[in-house]
Order: sequence, then structure tokens, then C-alpha cells
Amino acid sequence: MTDAGGGGADQAPPPVLKLTGITKRFGSLVANDGISLGLSRGEILAVLGENGAGKSTLMSILFGHYTADEGTVEVAEPDGALALLRPGSPAAALAAGVGMVHQHFTLADNLTVFDNIVLGTQPVWQPSLKRGPARVRLQRLMADSGLTVPLGRRVDALAVGERQRVEILKALYRGVRVLVLDEPTAVLTPPEVDTLFETLRALSAQGLAIVFISHKLDEVMRISARVAVIRAGKLVAERPTDTVDRAMLAELMVGRPVHDTRRDPHPPGPPRVVLEQVSAPGPRGGTPLTDAHLTVHGGEIVGIAGVSGNGQNALSAVLAGLVPPTTGSLTIDGVGHGRLDPRGAQALGIGRIPEDRHRDGVVGDLTVWENAILETYRTADHQRRGWLRRGRARTDARRLIDTYDVRCPGPEASIRLLSGGNIQKLILGRVLERMPGIILADQPTRGLDIGAVAYVQERLLAARSRGAAVLLVSEDLDELFQIADRIAVIHAGRLTRAEPTETLTRARVGVMMTTRDAA
Repeated sequence: MTDAGGGGADQAPPPVLKLTGITKRFGSLVANDGISLGLSRGEILAVLGENGAGKSTLMSILFGHYTADEGTVEVAEPDGALALLRPGSPAAALAAGVGMVHQHFTLADNLTVFDNIVLGTQPVWQPSLKRGPARVRLQRLMADSGLTVPLGRRVDALAVGERQRVEILKALYRGVRVLVLDEPTAVLTPPEVDTLFETLRALSAQGLAIVFISHKLDEVMRISARVAVIRAGKLVAERPTDTVDRAMLAELMVGRPVHDTRRDPHPPGPPRVVLEQVSAPGPRGGTPLTDAHLTVHGGEIVGIAGVSGNGQNALSAVLAGLVPPTTGSLTIDGVGHGRLDPRGAQALGIGRIPEDRHRDGVVGDLTVWENAILETYRTADHQRRGWLRRGRARTDARRLIDTYDVRCPGPEASIRLLSGGNIQKLILGRVLERMPGIILADQPTRGLDIGAVAYVQERLLAARSRGAAVLLVSEDLDELFQIADRIAVIHAGRLTRAEPTETLTRARVGVMMTTRDAA
């Protein structure tokens, strides 16, 4: 039975959205189990749950990407009366006033802001495109919402926070009355989060109903009026936000008390990674790395803070052997390397947790067990006389699934069936089981729930304790201050000197992330 928590429901205004008895199965896996939930006009509802709990499935049913096996979705019409939403149709959801901003932006980088927003609302490429009225409407919409973006600028020239504004404007331009935001702060700096929250409060005051999906409990406490918690496919709690605290929400999410990870003092060992005056191009045309100096010792975690797109990808690519330095020197365990390739980096004991787990971490057409051995299938453990030892590989995959709590139907399941968080745990296990001496962890907890975050951080600290050198690239300042021994900031491709965490403040690092002179 759902824990309804505090009172106030009798005084709530009529709902603009009502989900009743939503059930969705994928084979033997019950992703949603009889979930009923409502949302009122002008309300900000936070939906919480572990990775794989069923949040994304529920929102996909609401937006028409999936069809529920049981249950109904009703959306208020302009006159306020609830009407059944045709299942399995994103077009029907949009027409009913339901919009969704995905965690991974769905913008065309080579088009302008204006064209991205009006794309699909009228024939963009035809001479009859009514740009004048659309532009006037957009200017008025930006003034009313506070979401200002240069309409004539190409999207690939926008900062991350600006891109998110474009996504929200896309939804508002279509007249949505219910807006679903999936991990909207995952790639934003603290000032950008503050700006977003000001906007959401203003939109809520104007009557927009908002579903806010996030794993960041402090943000949930700041922005939402009500919290719904999903665990193992069931709605287990629904409470006014002012009746709960962070610890209570964490326990409701995972079913047990969750404690923040903290590092203990640990003496560093000898240098294991040394970059001196290293410059390198950015992968896929991204920001290049310029004249970088960095040392990572064994037995320490060095954090790299920075706004997305400021050269982190180039730094990671150099250490992973994906991009050769154009200048400077790279030393691994006392041996200089002018150029690495990915296999050579792996042979040197470098384990890589990539930033984009879907694009760079797994192969979508393979099964869970096949993805689990991607980096070891050529070794004697998984190959004999040129033949893959499938039985051994499946056994090792099952052990990895159990050890790292990868929630999936089994080793034979397609990797596509796993949530992002469970894919991340699979990658983490694949890397750490090799006991690498150097770990490149690039955004390892992005999009993970609080329980999974704590687990990942504990494993990185355990690697540090056994003498591994850990380079942690993260946009989450809380994470860096929790587990990093030293922190460097990267801005416009330039890296500051790594300083002991105790000598820094979040405010100072936040300024350094956005202002080159402050570095």
C-alpha cells in the first residue's frame, strides 16, 4: 500500500494528469506494477526511484513511447475535463498538452534555435514558412517565461544551459500544460541550476504542471511541492515535500538507510600518471586540450571539475589512447609514451569508465554477457585456441551481475533492456574486476540514484586504498568534494593546478569553472 504521508490532498485543485493502475511488463520483468498518480495545475511533482525502478518506463508510457499492458492515462482538456489519452502515440501526447525534455537533448546542432523550436509545427523548408508570426510568438514566450536564447544562433554554438532552455521552449511553443523534465540538472553548473529553478517556479506560478525526475535529493527538496517514490516498479510513497528530509527520501528509494560516502586520509604513493605541457585535439571537433600539466599519484583521487565541453573529452581521450598528444609528454608508471592506442592503454593497466555509456561503453546489439567481456574476450580467461569460451564468459557475467547489483533479466538479455544506471554498473564492474592500476572515471555517477552513487564512490575509494591512481572527471561538485583528494578545474581547454580539496570552496571552484581569469 502506498504511504500517502502528510495531508492536504482534499484541498488540492483538480488534476491535469491522472495515471490509474499503470502496469508494464517486459517478459518476466514487471517494470510498472499498478501505479496510480495524479498531478494538479501549477504543481511541481518530483518522481524519485533507483535506477531501474520504473520511472523512465512510466514516463515513456505517459509520452506515448510505450503502451501500458494495463491501466489508463487521462489528461485535462482546455475546459478542465479529463479525457483518455490514446496510448502509444507521442503525437497524441503532444496534442493533449504533454511535453517531455529528455536527459539527452534532442536538438539538431546544425540548425538555428528558431528552426529547432518550430521544427515539426510547420513546414520549415517550404517557402510558405510563416517565420514572422512564429518569431513574434517566440519573443513573447521568452519574455513571459524568462527563457532567453538568441533565435538566430546555431545550436552547436550554445552552452549546455542554453540548449536546455531551447528544449523547454520547444515544449512551451507547442502549448504544453504538463512538462516532464528527465534529470534536467545533470549537466548544469550550480548557477545554471539556480536559473533553471527560478524559471520553473515562474512557469509553475503561471499554471504549468511539472514532473521533475532527478536523483539529486537536495534539488528535489528545493524545487518540488510533492514527492512520489517508485521502488521495484511500485509506488511506495507519496508525500508533501515539506514533510520529508533527504535521509528519509533516500531510505524510501532504496528500502534501507543510505549514508554519504566520505574519504579517509590516505597517504599518496609514487606518481603513476604525469602530463607535461600536453596539448591535444578535442574528439569529434570538441574543445582541444592546451598545455596541460597534471600528476596523479597512486593511492589518490584527483578530481577534474568543469562545465561540460571545456576540454574534458580531450583529456580523457589522451589517457585512453583515443587521441595522440600534439605536444608535450605523457608518462605512465615512470615510462614515457609519445602515443597510446586503446589496446596499449589497457595493457598498461588503464581502466576506462567512459562519459557516454551508451555510445562508448556498450554495444547496443549485443547481450549483457557479451558486453561484460568486451575488454577481456581476447584473454586466456575467455579464449582458448582462438575460440571464445562462452560458458566461462556467461559464468563470469553472472558473477559480475551479482557482485555489482546489475538489475537485468539475465546474461542473455539484450543490453538495450537495461536502464542507464544498470549499464553504468556493468561497465564499472567490467573495469574494476581487472584491478587496473590507473582508473579514468569520466562522469561515473551521472544520472545514478543515491544508492548507486554511493556504491560507485565506495568502489573508487576502495581502488584508491589498494594503490590505484584515480582520475575522476565530474561536473558534480558535491561528489568531487566528497571523495577527491585534490581538484583541478578545466576551462576552455586549460587545466589549473590540482589543489588539496580542503583548501578549496565550492564557490571558488564554481567561479573557476566559468571564468578563465579566476583560474
